Amino acid sequence: MNRRLATFLPLSFLFLLLAGCTPATTPIDPNNGVWDKYFVGPLAEVLDWFATVLWGQYGLSILVVTVIIRLIILPLTLKQYRSSKRMQELQPELKKLKEKYKDDAKKQQEETMKLFQTNGVNPLAGCLPLIVQMPILIALYNAIMRNHHINEHSFLWMQLGAKDPYYILPLCAALTTYLQQKMMKTQMNPQMQSLMFIFPVMIFVMAMNFASALPLYWIYSNIFTIVQSYFIYGGSSQNKVGPTK
Repeated sequence: MNRRLATFLPLSFLFLLLAGCTPATTPIDPNNGVWDKYFVGPLAEVLDWFATVLWGQYGLSILVVTVIIRLIILPLTLKQYRSSKRMQELQPELKKLKEKYKDDAKKQQEETMKLFQTNGVNPLAGCLPLIVQMPILIALYNAIMRNHHINEHSFLWMQLGAKDPYYILPLCAALTTYLQQKMMKTQMNPQMQSLMFIFPVMIFVMAMNFASALPLYWIYSNIFTIVQSYFIYGGSSQNKVGPTK
């Protein structure tokens, strides 16, 4: 069950992201409901404020907001890492339980949950950062696409409210997505590893069809995750990317 969840949750994330990424041209209206008032509106205001401080550069504003968002969920990411590490430590015990109760699935499940509870491990803890990030990502998309100030600004070679005509952003988004997954390869189960080449392609296709501001956010977020993964997973020899036993 946990393997199936780990396999399909990222796909559900992409589905929800796409569902929230429908063309959004309606102006942000705090009186239009909870979504605009408490999610999209505040994010748009934060983007505007940082752009004002950073010489009117919305590209830099998106960078700052990205770092802030990732720092906010960093405690959850660290919790995910600790949970994953403890799950790895419990693998020998889990194998023993599977062998001992191989003919009694119900008893096997009961003893497995008892093992988790005894060791303070939550098998679903790894999903929490992703679940928390979903509404933030969708709200940020709306804050970018429905903020006419961003659409009117450029950053480097790109017009933030239009697609990248040179496909540089989609390529960078796909490449950083691949590198991000490769950094965390040893933390993935075999099903997840098989999707390492699918996600970058999906990100490339989506980035081709979105205004440049959104794939720019993905690139910033991916780079943050790559650096974060280096410090979290790179310090332990058993977590370094490489062949597993």
